[in-house]
Amino acid sequence: MFYLCKQVSSSDVFLNLVARPKEFIRAGKDNSKNYCMDRVEKLKEYLRTNDKDSFLQHALALEYIKVGNDEEARNLFNEILRREPTYIGSYYHLAKLLEGIGDNEKAIKIYERGMEEAKKAGDNHTYNELQAAYEDLVY
Repeated sequence: MFYLCKQVSSSDVFLNLVARPKEFIRAGKDNSKNYCMDRVEKLKEYLRTNDKDSFLQHALALEYIKVGNDEEARNLFNEILRREPTYIGSYYHLAKLLEGIGDNEKAIKIYERGMEEAKKAGDNHTYNELQAAYEDLVY
């Protein structure tokens, strides 16, 4: 069960779909694929009102990974980065997904692009995370 308001912002979605699952798990709620699919459906519902919301798309891509739908996750990450190349968090997750399916060459390119964007944005923390993942893959 989700506790949602009628007016939904990205931060509401974060609180209800990302921050609260631990409460559901502690309460004995199902933590299986069905639970993730409920979250997928809820995110898709939100996206019907704003299909270009990068935050919602990113959250949906992460849920798709959890249920094993890597292709849909990959498509969403690519869409986000084509539309909004400054959405830096998606570089890391897309590259990790590519690593997971054995496409290391593309993963390296994504890490490199992400590091460039993080550097432009002055986001040293994200740059360092991308660099560490890149170095783990390359060296």
